[in-house]
Amino acid sequence: MKFPSPQPYASQRSAAMADNLVVASQPLAGQAGLSMLAAGGNAVDAAIATAITLTQVEPTGNGLGSDAFAIVWDGKQLHGLNASGCSPSAWDENRFADTGTVPERGWETVTVPGAVNGWVELHKKFGKLPFEKLFEPAIKYAETGYIVSPIIGKLWGLSIDELQHQPGFADHFMPNGRAVIAGERFTSLDAARTLQSIAETRGESFYKGHLAEQMVADAAKHGSALAMDDMANNRPDWCGTVSQSFDHFSLHEIPPNGQGIAACMALGILAHTPVRDFGPDDPRALHLMFEAMKLAFRDSAAYVADPSFMTDVQSEHLLAPEYLEERAALIDMKQAQDFKNGSPGGNGTVCLSAADQNGMMVSFIQSNYAGFGSGVVVPGTGIHLQNRACGFTVEKGHPNHVGGNKRPFHTIIPGFLMGEQDPLMAFGVMGGMMQAQGHVQMALRTQLWGQDVQTAVDAPRWRIMDGMNVICEAAMDAGTIQALSDMGHKMSVEAPDLSFGFGGAQLIHKLDSGGYAGGSDPRKDGGAYGF
Repeated sequence: MKFPSPQPYASQRSAAMADNLVVASQPLAGQAGLSMLAAGGNAVDAAIATAITLTQVEPTGNGLGSDAFAIVWDGKQLHGLNASGCSPSAWDENRFADTGTVPERGWETVTVPGAVNGWVELHKKFGKLPFEKLFEPAIKYAETGYIVSPIIGKLWGLSIDELQHQPGFADHFMPNGRAVIAGERFTSLDAARTLQSIAETRGESFYKGHLAEQMVADAAKHGSALAMDDMANNRPDWCGTVSQSFDHFSLHEIPPNGQGIAACMALGILAHTPVRDFGPDDPRALHLMFEAMKLAFRDSAAYVADPSFMTDVQSEHLLAPEYLEERAALIDMKQAQDFKNGSPGGNGTVCLSAADQNGMMVSFIQSNYAGFGSGVVVPGTGIHLQNRACGFTVEKGHPNHVGGNKRPFHTIIPGFLMGEQDPLMAFGVMGGMMQAQGHVQMALRTQLWGQDVQTAVDAPRWRIMDGMNVICEAAMDAGTIQALSDMGHKMSVEAPDLSFGFGGAQLIHKLDSGGYAGGSDPRKDGGAYGF
């Protein structure tokens, strides 16, 4: 990896290099994590503090009612944590039979929020600083307010028409009867008290105490089946990782119920193609990535679910080398095909990476799914809840069919790259179904094509949609777009002011000389922070 890499793209930043790094999508949150490293904490402390602060300063993508996942390199081995929650146990397969679809907003889309237990579990296993200290920056911003950053302010405004009538939303997120805009200060004393309670009780009040009682009471008021037992029974899962090798590196992802396996599958398919013969922006390379991603998405849509319900096809079947080679053989080098993949959905997520001078590296992601999630805010708490039940399907017989006490299909995925024995990169690309696609793009740009982390982040991105449709950024070369169109891809260009549709990447790469290089997405408000 060369620094700086040649600049084929319009870049706003250089890679940040330091012995201790945090990269995040919002500056105040990234600096909150960095302050924990400066206080003698480790990368896990930094990641948790950043994540807690993001619930306040980037509420459009996550909150205290989020789910979360993490991959941690502890200096000797990788650990994968699934902190996503289950559906209410009272649900059955006929929960949405009358409407024939899972709703997109409101209490009926809420599953048990797992992020708080994720923070507790990560700290219990790896934390160095006192748990309460990790909450200090977030409590400060909730109590005294923070100034809303530009992209978050824009997303805030785009959500108002749809969400203002959801329970508690307007009271909390429209303090002046409208969206809070960039440059204005937002304060939540309710959230400050909630954060303090979580810190003091190590999450007990959130799952078994007064906060759980308030959530369940509001749920009952609005017809939700969420119960105290559902909250109390939430447990994070140290699930390990699934992985796929490609030449000298391997991509590690959290196993299902998340979509990370789709990134592994796409990479495994690409290993059996001539993608290595082309440059990162060559239309032939892009064509191969489109086709591999479509094949992977077709399978993930059909088979990925809560692993307890993946009875016929398991992860090892989807990642079997002979199967991936068979899938690669379906790709026509000159012509796009419709593999009948599904249409990717919306997004609203935050991801971050952290690394410390002792070698610990963390990829962490938490999300409310759609922007502001369900739109529900529990009165008096500042807790706004995810809408992860949208990940279920109502298709009878599908392993991801809606049911009780079941984790839904999840879009949010932390990523990690390993060399033969040593860690290479902790990273993520937030943004719904963009995430698996973004992981493939970041992995190949940094490892196959040798781009530095910031160059890889700055490069124009693409995302496949349904059928033959592909959306790309306006920065993609016009000749490349035409060549892809000539192959049969239905190319469309998304306007620059909608660039958040291509996610937000946060990358930390280990350097051969010691220390790290960090790249943070210019499509978000954040950056890379280190010392």
